[in-house]
Amino acid sequence: MAREIENVSTRSDADWDESRNYRRVMSCGTLAGDTVRNTAGEDLGKVKEIMLDVPTGRVAYAVLSFGGFLGMGDKLFAVPWQALTLNERDKEFILNVDKEMLKNAPGFDKDNWPDMADPQWGSQIFKYYGYTPYWEADVTGKTDELDRREREGRFDRDRNRTLKSGGGGGL
Repeated sequence: MAREIENVSTRSDADWDESRNYRRVMSCGTLAGDTVRNTAGEDLGKVKEIMLDVPTGRVAYAVLSFGGFLGMGDKLFAVPWQALTLNERDKEFILNVDKEMLKNAPGFDKDNWPDMADPQWGSQIFKYYGYTPYWEADVTGKTDELDRREREGRFDRDRNRTLKSGGGGGL
């Protein structure tokens, strides 16, 4: 897959994070297909998908494809987004686990995806990789705000939209 990298001379300085050596805002399509390596340099697969928690506006997981040959027999793994470190220069992510740990991680088949919105399933994934689920670590407070607005009848979580003051269906 061709990587869509913009010319450095056209990059906005506001988008670039010097401390991390990557752009702060990137498209999911640019990152999907990137290689994932561990700190020992071993190939752990590729990012297949990037999963968003739509109501909170957070990236929840990267879905990693690992273990097959030419896309056949791959097992998929949801990896907490914060477990990955982007190396934009080399067009890869670093995941600090060895191959054995990944082989033993909770995974799924490409034709049988889990309910990634299930907090029990998500907690198992986050804890396996040694992270606190983002919905338990009130980082942004956005989830609390959406819960409050839903209780007040000003947010429809099923449709992921703010309701008009009269409780109608518009944005």
